[in-house]
Amino acid sequence: MSGKRIGIGASPSADPQAEAWVRQGAVIDNGKVKRYSTRLTLDVTPALRTRIKLAAFDRGVTTAEMQREVLKQQATS
Repeated sequence: MSGKRIGIGASPSADPQAEAWVRQGAVIDNGKVKRYSTRLTLDVTPALRTRIKLAAFDRGVTTAEMQREVLKQQATS
């Protein structure tokens, strides 16, 4: 490697609209932003994925909403 250094420069100024978009869904408590949720990844077969999506559509909810409800029910039983 050569000893040459390249300056990065100043940070761009913050865009309030972009910041609001990034933080949408966040819960603010005592001035601190808390994460609304965390991500959970499950490996399912394509056939099961299709069945889940169809069931959610029939119920008029998103797949994420339906799966959250199922997980809540299982966690409390």
